[in-house]
Amino acid sequence: MKYNSKIIPTLLLLAMLVASTGCKKFLDEQDPSNLTPETFYTIPEHAETAVAAAYAQTRFIGNGAGIFVANFSMLEMVTGTAKTETGQNSDLNNIVGLSYNGDNLLVRNWWTGLYSVIAQSNLVLQKVPGINPMDETRKAQILGEARFLRAWAYFYLVRLYGDVPLILEPQSATSENFYPTRAATQDVYNTIVDDLTQAEAAGLPWQDASGRASKAAVKSLLAKVYLTMAGQPLNKGAEYYALARDKALDVIQNSGISLFPTYGDLHSLSQENKGEHIFEIQYLATVAGNPMQQLLLPNFKDVSAYSDEVGSTVPTRQFYNSFEPGDLRAKDREGFFYTSYYSGGNGALKQLNAPYIFKHFDVVANGTAGTEGTTQSDLNWPQIRYADVLLIYAEAQNRADGSPNQQAYDAVNAIRRRAQLPVLAGLGQTQFEEAVWRERWHELCYEGVTWFDMVRLRKAYNETTNTFENFVGHKFPDNPSIVLQEKHLLFPLPTVELRNNPQLTPQNPGY
Repeated sequence: MKYNSKIIPTLLLLAMLVASTGCKKFLDEQDPSNLTPETFYTIPEHAETAVAAAYAQTRFIGNGAGIFVANFSMLEMVTGTAKTETGQNSDLNNIVGLSYNGDNLLVRNWWTGLYSVIAQSNLVLQKVPGINPMDETRKAQILGEARFLRAWAYFYLVRLYGDVPLILEPQSATSENFYPTRAATQDVYNTIVDDLTQAEAAGLPWQDASGRASKAAVKSLLAKVYLTMAGQPLNKGAEYYALARDKALDVIQNSGISLFPTYGDLHSLSQENKGEHIFEIQYLATVAGNPMQQLLLPNFKDVSAYSDEVGSTVPTRQFYNSFEPGDLRAKDREGFFYTSYYSGGNGALKQLNAPYIFKHFDVVANGTAGTEGTTQSDLNWPQIRYADVLLIYAEAQNRADGSPNQQAYDAVNAIRRRAQLPVLAGLGQTQFEEAVWRERWHELCYEGVTWFDMVRLRKAYNETTNTFENFVGHKFPDNPSIVLQEKHLLFPLPTVELRNNPQLTPQNPGY
């Protein structure tokens, strides 16, 4: 089930309308039908539409960034676990080669996309409280959803760019803070925690099959935030590992959520917004279809119903080979990868001689044996999975308490049992921690998670030695001439933003 699928076609229009200040018609007559924030936020249905517009803005992650690339690719290419089979997008090539700067289109799109989510969330938080009459329970939930979305966006921003402007009210050209300065990283995290804490108390259900933010989503995101605050750059240590531990355990014990029995469920339309999928970006082909299917396909190897198969983001062979022998996640067309597929999507099986991402593969849109693909993808894009919550708990409990307890072993071993791997036992604190990190790299690959693990841990995974080494100086195994530097811990601020607002200076170090 998709969230508010019937009204989403008008959301972008409404978002623009409610953000406008109105305009004069010919002869200075005021158009009585023109929507403004004052005339729009008057009935409960307006509140529903406004928060739906905020959800719609999250789709920027799948939007294009020039030819043959979407924004999601940025977070994968900088990990060294992904590469591209097309060299026609210079912005993507610069990301792959770690030679990007503030002019890069992907860097700019992440900034503007996240602030668009914040702008719409701010409108909801300012205007919805004044809608009366309205059911107070539902009003509180909508405000909780808006706070979750604002926290979600700021969590990305602060990890990508460090100190960023804190904009917590709708802005116009006459706003006092129209040219904001950058807030300290700690202040941004304080705002994120405050938003999520208020969202926790908003009366949201534990799960919501419509795709809305749920109590499980709020608590899971808060666990991720605390885990990040425990590490770099804030380095808050044991206290925050304990907060992450407790919040993740709350989800584990009280949400009723569990892992899917098969990896196929992760990209099954029938399982969207259910079970392991705690929060997803919503897609529906008749409204806003998933635009990433063609980008993930092998470069013109005729394995789908699509005429354009790009190969924009594909796994490196070295990362694929780093999975343990027998790991079901590496099994062809059963786990997270495929190394063979059907001609045209529905014909004879053929070998591809390289691994490709199956985790996000829409079987209905691409086709399968004997069934032609529709080339219309409804498949959602994952943001928070229960597997992540289990691994957050395992890592945080071990660090907070000094050694792994049985619940931590149970959490990580649930991941390993599904992968048909031997369970872990009898490990010391450091051994257990690195075992959990390996599971994070392998379980959460290509979900926009790995890069942020690298930054908070200041570590990178050496796929040859199966160990972890310092972030700075790590060489990409697919191209050893590409080396991570200190400056890569943050992305540069977009050049156009610095030009438009000189108060954002200085630029991040190294750019």
